[in-house]
Amino acid sequence: MIRSKIDMVQATLLTRQGRLAEAMALLQGKAFGASRLATAHSPASDTGDKTVGQQPFLDAVSPSRGSGQSWTIPTGGLEESGTALKAPRGLLDRLRAFNSKDVVDGLLGRAIKPALPQLPDGAKFYDHSFSNGAGTRTYKLYVPSGYTGQPLPLVVMLHGCTQSPDDFAAGTRMNELAEEQKFFVAYPAQTQSANASKCWNWFSASDQRRDQGEPSLIAGITRQIMKSFSVEARRVYIAGLSAGGAAAAVMGAAYPDLYAAIGVHSGLACGAASDMPSAFAAMRTGSPSTISTQGVPTIVFHGDADTTVHPINGDQVAIQGKAGLSLSSTSKSGVAPGGVRYTRKIHFNESGTILLEQWILHDVGHAWSGGSSIGSYTEPRGPDASREMVRFFLEHSIRL
Repeated sequence: MIRSKIDMVQATLLTRQGRLAEAMALLQGKAFGASRLATAHSPASDTGDKTVGQQPFLDAVSPSRGSGQSWTIPTGGLEESGTALKAPRGLLDRLRAFNSKDVVDGLLGRAIKPALPQLPDGAKFYDHSFSNGAGTRTYKLYVPSGYTGQPLPLVVMLHGCTQSPDDFAAGTRMNELAEEQKFFVAYPAQTQSANASKCWNWFSASDQRRDQGEPSLIAGITRQIMKSFSVEARRVYIAGLSAGGAAAAVMGAAYPDLYAAIGVHSGLACGAASDMPSAFAAMRTGSPSTISTQGVPTIVFHGDADTTVHPINGDQVAIQGKAGLSLSSTSKSGVAPGGVRYTRKIHFNESGTILLEQWILHDVGHAWSGGSSIGSYTEPRGPDASREMVRFFLEHSIRL
């Protein structure tokens, strides 16, 4: 575990230097000598993200608890000794000198065990699994109290890298909204065997197609819940953060007949990458996609100070969401109760139905807006992305 985390940091440093092939080789377990080891010398970003030395890799190292900032990489380079990195203890000493206990804990892979709110009487948070030819994935399902078999909507939530269903549920507070407004929430879990950092493999060409790879597993989980519980088939939705947001975009494009709307928070458009090098490039500078989401209503959240997934990716998700549609648009600015400024752009058809919403979060990094500091990757001061997504979702349904 320690070795894989150090490799993750090193791959991030290589990526920042544009050495994508070496970063990919390292993450695939291929060694290379000291002469090729990267060091970082970049100053802190002045874009408004207070994260120091943030690198373009999804969710690399844990943020300070409750900071609302993205996961970070220290500015100091990794030391060398002969042909390999020094022992982990030396690296940890350097990180301690950087004065961030949480960064050290994050590097060591400390398990995030959020203090989940006590379930209301009658509510359930089940553990399940689904298997098909592409593999097996576990998932958690929240069933609100008062469910007695009546049809309810379903929201599928895809976590970011290194997160878990419990962590994501705590950070987004989606279960609380499900209890309040009565819908099911499913949290599929990525495995470390499928991705070392538990990222959904949104960048893999084989994981971007209907009924193949991870899309088949996520759709399979969705359909399994629909068979086991009374789900309103016309009102099934999917959302995610970071790698999970990119995977949600994939699911919208691959299954427009299954999901009535999608939510992409700090993610990328479907088809923005086809392998790991192009994924790093897209995260750093964006990448347009010619893939259409076939008119699936889309809501997008992205911080304009995100140094992990460049903000242009939020624009490209929005462009993908309205491709081929004739929409009018308007926008307004506001300030959330916590003080975060935002711009909300809405795009609607001739009948006035909003088919695309884009929320630009000013001076916000790589974090779920309005989330709880109990979970990771959250910016509690921002507008409530979970509540806004649910509001948007429930305005849409599929014509069966």
